[in-house]
Amino acid sequence: MTARTAAAFAAIAGVAVLAGCGATDSSTESVGTDTGSSTSDSTSSGSGSYVDGTYTAEGSYATPESVETIEVTVTLVDDVVTDVAVTGDPQKRESEQYQAEFIGGIADVVVGQDIDELSVSRVAGSSLTSAGFNQAIEAIKSDAAQ
Repeated sequence: MTARTAAAFAAIAGVAVLAGCGATDSSTESVGTDTGSSTSDSTSSGSGSYVDGTYTAEGSYATPESVETIEVTVTLVDDVVTDVAVTGDPQKRESEQYQAEFIGGIADVVVGQDIDELSVSRVAGSSLTSAGFNQAIEAIKSDAAQ
């Protein structure tokens, strides 16, 4: 086998491998480190894609100093967030400040929003905490799906 033939086979194999990567269902994938911890208390079925109820999940995110975890609890009615609570367990003093700012401002951002439209990037000056929040929301959406 010549070097040219070997290169052609390698290229074809690479294309075949990449073709399998293109069609994934991102609604069931979670980016980041999933803690695997989520609970739910569903009460009734609404008219949307998710079962009405109160759901809790954890999300984690990396800071320059540590890996932090937050617990997110949301109440859903007809796919709309009607209540949110976030609890932090900061490992570093700086994280404590940013988590407190995030916790103080998150309700103003997400209450009244459709859960499928949530993608928080910065809340009250805290941008890293948002990654943990978004991860927890993805787990909650999975738990609440009908």
